[in-house]
Amino acid sequence: MSYSYIPNEMKTNKLCILFLFTTILFSTMAKEPTTSKSDLEKLIQNIENKYAPDKRVEIFSIEAIESGEESILKGETTSRLAHQELVTEAREIYPAIKDSIRLLPDEVFGEKNWGVIYNSVADLRSKPAYSSEMVSQVLMGMPVRILDKSGSWRRIQTPEGYIGWMSGSVHKLKHAELQAYLAKPKIVIIAQYAKSYSTADTQSQSISDIVIGNMLTVDGEEKDFYKVTYPDGREAFVEKQNAQEVDSWLSKIDLSGESIVQTAKQLMGVPYVWGGTSSKGLDCSGFTKTVYWLHGIVTARDASQQIKYGVEIDRVGNFDDAQKGDLVFFGVKATDENPKERVVHVGIYIGNQQFIHASDYIHINSFDPESELYDEYNTNRYLRTMRYIGSEDTPGITSTRLHPYYTTP
Repeated sequence: MSYSYIPNEMKTNKLCILFLFTTILFSTMAKEPTTSKSDLEKLIQNIENKYAPDKRVEIFSIEAIESGEESILKGETTSRLAHQELVTEAREIYPAIKDSIRLLPDEVFGEKNWGVIYNSVADLRSKPAYSSEMVSQVLMGMPVRILDKSGSWRRIQTPEGYIGWMSGSVHKLKHAELQAYLAKPKIVIIAQYAKSYSTADTQSQSISDIVIGNMLTVDGEEKDFYKVTYPDGREAFVEKQNAQEVDSWLSKIDLSGESIVQTAKQLMGVPYVWGGTSSKGLDCSGFTKTVYWLHGIVTARDASQQIKYGVEIDRVGNFDDAQKGDLVFFGVKATDENPKERVVHVGIYIGNQQFIHASDYIHINSFDPESELYDEYNTNRYLRTMRYIGSEDTPGITSTRLHPYYTTP
């Protein structure tokens, strides 16, 4: 038996080399996932910027997490394209990554993921709690898409795409049931405020309040009343003087500057309510949205969204080319120091350098310093004038005749 002799110095060197190699190996292995996860987070952000830049109209809340040895994409989105692209590209970084993203609406809610509003005005909130901010309102008869639920709350999307939470007020339907509802003849309320009754008699029991823009299924007529059915099945009678048949109403709509101004003035004095889009209370963009809705047009909800659509007429404060019915926008101009424009207010141009808007209440002001209605504050923050009339059925300005929420296949 023979033994090989290795000097202690050589043993020490070999051990040092082995330790150094092991350290580098484990260091490299530790850094690789960190780099990949960073790439994954950048990918998620890029997909969000591409498909869901506006959280008011698209849900995209996704993160990459590690659970044991698994990498998981977790969260929720309403964008099918964003989901597909994210998962495909994420697997180029982490081939074995697990997809746990909810594509809303999903099987958690079931087949009844459509609905129709059955209260005169339904409040839409930022979170599923009455204490949360009211972000908008939805009128009776409007179809909505139901995306999710939390207890008694439903997360819905309105015809203009706005997303929020609602408790009650929405009658849930399957898609086929919604199509059947849309095909039924209806009336639209044209009175600013009114009531429905249990019989064709204003002295009978009232069923509910109703406001301008509400829609109800009409089943017949009795005396000076329409017999109607609510989306949730209640039956009632509405005075004919307060309503019109929808088909007749749509066919007679005059989408002109004069008509827009006339309708806007009909709402004079209605108080300002943050999030309001009804004659019970209006914010600035809720006012412009409602006026155009009363002409059969679905517009974007907020001023910062509405300014993106239509045709630009002016941005220097020269109203020579402005026409009645144009929208005038206000806010903070972009500068070199602050390159992002902020749109915070909107009104309707009514001619003669005057505009009507929701500020404290619906009233008229002027851009003319010589006028007793001069509004110095808003004149100084004027941004530009946009024209919607003539741009119907372009992005952001859709007639109910073509809107997918209102049309039947």
